[in-house]
Amino acid sequence: MDIEGFRKAGYQAIDRICDYYYSLQKLPVVAQVQPGYLAKVYHTRLDALAAPQREQSGIQLDEQPSMHRAGDGRDGLGGETLGLGDHFMNSSAEGGGVIQTTASEACIVVCVAARSLYMRQHPDAKLEELVIYTTSQTHSLGVKAGLVLGLEVRIIDVKAEDDFALRGEALRTTLETDVGKGKRPFIIIATVGTTSSGAVDRLGEIGEVLKEYPSVWLHVDAAWAGVTMACPEYRGTARLEDINKFATSFGTNFHKWGLINFDASMLWVRNRKHLTDALDVTPEILRSQQHIAGVVIDYRNWHLGLGRRFRSLKVWFVLRSYGVEGFRKHIREGIALNEYFASLLRDFPDISIVTPPSFALTVFRLVPCGSWDHSAPITEELLNMLNRAFYARLSARSDILLTQTVLNGMFCVRFAVGATRTTVEHIDIAWEIIKEEALIALKDSELKVDSSQGVI
Repeated sequence: MDIEGFRKAGYQAIDRICDYYYSLQKLPVVAQVQPGYLAKVYHTRLDALAAPQREQSGIQLDEQPSMHRAGDGRDGLGGETLGLGDHFMNSSAEGGGVIQTTASEACIVVCVAARSLYMRQHPDAKLEELVIYTTSQTHSLGVKAGLVLGLEVRIIDVKAEDDFALRGEALRTTLETDVGKGKRPFIIIATVGTTSSGAVDRLGEIGEVLKEYPSVWLHVDAAWAGVTMACPEYRGTARLEDINKFATSFGTNFHKWGLINFDASMLWVRNRKHLTDALDVTPEILRSQQHIAGVVIDYRNWHLGLGRRFRSLKVWFVLRSYGVEGFRKHIREGIALNEYFASLLRDFPDISIVTPPSFALTVFRLVPCGSWDHSAPITEELLNMLNRAFYARLSARSDILLTQTVLNGMFCVRFAVGATRTTVEHIDIAWEIIKEEALIALKDSELKVDSSQGVI
């Protein structure tokens, strides 16, 4: 939909809303539909609905008002598109998917479920013995989960030579050490596309190690990069096969790179009972005929809150608006633009790409080569000071926004592509700004160098 089409649809939507409120008193209080009616409308299982291959028109205004009774969080609205296995689907009658608020909340949810499961399996365990495992590149959601739940978090260091990914041997060594100290490993949070560097943990190696620790839950957080699995050619890089084989749960945010406005964080679990056993609270006031008959899934038992935002339709609208091919086109264009940006960096001698470009993310920093002519040694401290000054110049501008990170002590700059309207022209403009500020930072640093001390 173009801008003017959106303007027209907006006017029509407001008219529909006003008409709805005028007629509200004439409508029945209870929706006149039965659970599962959408499945009959679409002649397929609702929980296995696949997005159309191509975009569909006329979807904004032709839904009945009672559509709001559709279940919030049906897994097929995204899981099938991403290639997740049938065991993650509600139709398996064992696994299933649900929309969470954020990836960090999803992480807390699975930690609660994993803790509950572990304590049932090991009634002699004490809470102070339980440990959540993350890496030094895992998003802070792991630490946040530990903080909220009052549990210890063990951060495993990862190496630059492994592209900052967690390897199986590092996990095995850590687990053996901690178990020897009386600790109780119960969940490992692995990542596909870390925030700092875009690293993809070696899920196959991790899964093989966890065969020796069957009580440890493997949660795969792919908050940013998980949507790339909609494109078959990126499923290998995102380790989809290992996710389907080893993961206990998997989460990705459609509100980051997936075209859907906040919030739309998807969580799939291999066994839904692990969630409901940990989170089921169903007092009499919340019971219904459908609940008693077992014909509906009570998603309040799949997340922290008892109330839920209504989010499933906006996911479905986006997937129908773009279709699978349109969704894939969006992802592929973002990755292609990032590859183009990386090619520009490679032609600039004083910029180093710190990690291999990951999907639509490139991490880089200034490393003086030919243009910095002085006798002071280039130490890591000096490089960090230079790059902090460089990033400060970029941050002071109003026409570009990049982010910073620190990778094993190296201060770096992050460049990510994801906006729907970003084009090659915008990449070129960004590059000219980066190059301009890089040259100034390099020149300014030269003037401040004390050759005898080798610091800025």
